[in-house]
Amino acid sequence: MEIFDISQEVFSCRVYPGDPAPEREMLCSTEKGDLFNLTAFSMCAHSGTHVDAPFHFLKDGRTIDEIRLETFVGKAYVAEHDGTVSGGDAADILKKAKRAEPEAAKRILIKGAAVVSPEAAGVFASNRILLLGNESMSVGPEDEPMEVHLILLQAGVVLLEGIRLEKVREGVYFLNAAPLNLAGADGSPCRAVLIR
Repeated sequence: MEIFDISQEVFSCRVYPGDPAPEREMLCSTEKGDLFNLTAFSMCAHSGTHVDAPFHFLKDGRTIDEIRLETFVGKAYVAEHDGTVSGGDAADILKKAKRAEPEAAKRILIKGAAVVSPEAAGVFASNRILLLGNESMSVGPEDEPMEVHLILLQAGVVLLEGIRLEKVREGVYFLNAAPLNLAGADGSPCRAVLIR
């Protein structure tokens, strides 16, 4: 069994422009004579490797705690793509995934410097996938993320953003990207791993 950690380290991660950077504070330290070490930290729910719930863009969308864990945990397909993912590219990715393992086609992870176009988002949404992941901080264009987010989140597709797939080959894996149980939250950091 191989386990691939596809998460970013939180305190050194790049943050979306305008978002606060994660910060840590040592409340207690054995070096300073305390009996134990105790860390407090603060961060945006969308820092580092994280998931977006529909509530991120939709007023009445489901929050992170309302999404079934099966969405984040199960077989997934890693597909390699650089550049803009067109509608045709998305259809090809789904075809390959279904051929390899129909269950894995419900969770698609895109490896590479890929930007999902509105057309590709429509293909993924119409195929009722559960989760779409990518390596950038936003599944859509970073300067205009709203349209792609709305297409996917309105269809109930959860987004896994900021993953790291450089050591992972194309193919079928078991994904665990369970978020923290944050009641009422629009997203959550997660420790995403792939198992082969």
